[in-house]
Amino acid sequence: MGNEAVLGSSEQTPDGSEGTVDAGRRRFLTATTAVVGAVGVGVAAIPFIKSWNPSARAKLAGAPVTADISALAEGQRMVLEWRGQPIWIVRRTKAVLEALPTLDDKLRDPLSQNADQQPAYVLESNPELRSIKPEVSVLVGLCTHLGCAPEMVAEIRPEPFDADWKGGYFCPCHKSKFDMAGRVFEGVPAPTNLIVPPHHYADDNTIVIGVDPSQSGAA
Repeated sequence: MGNEAVLGSSEQTPDGSEGTVDAGRRRFLTATTAVVGAVGVGVAAIPFIKSWNPSARAKLAGAPVTADISALAEGQRMVLEWRGQPIWIVRRTKAVLEALPTLDDKLRDPLSQNADQQPAYVLESNPELRSIKPEVSVLVGLCTHLGCAPEMVAEIRPEPFDADWKGGYFCPCHKSKFDMAGRVFEGVPAPTNLIVPPHHYADDNTIVIGVDPSQSGAA
């Protein structure tokens, strides 16, 4: 009887005799029922959550994304989402712009000759900048090695991964490095420069991701 008190309680069985009900089993069944119920609620809620955010579906399908960059200060980054990808918009400092041409001999593709990595119009003014406006960089924020998210290390100062660092992006996962134009360094796992998405300026302070200037009528 002492053991029965530990294992469970006595209850009447269907034939009228006393039997032992395992309290641990009862708790397991109760917990299992609760978990199944919770999962059912979660599945039922998914369609409603999607219906609350139709713009997210539009972005994933490739709809253009517009951003006001008037408040974006030098050295700052704005992060958007387009086609399920992070888009980095960075206002580069004068010091960074001056440093970019000095890095060519350290880079795998300094003049962005791989045409798949950017639209042609971002190279027209200066291939080393990879941008429509010199001070504003627009990049897909995914490392071209395995799709990790590099860290922005914009300051020009020695870093543990590069004693002569001139600002850029560093992927701590596999040590790939990119400059502030998204150009990949030699000798790192990433094979190509960061991608520049199609974009144009609707006006001086409004940038539209996902539409080329020729398609928008922009100059």
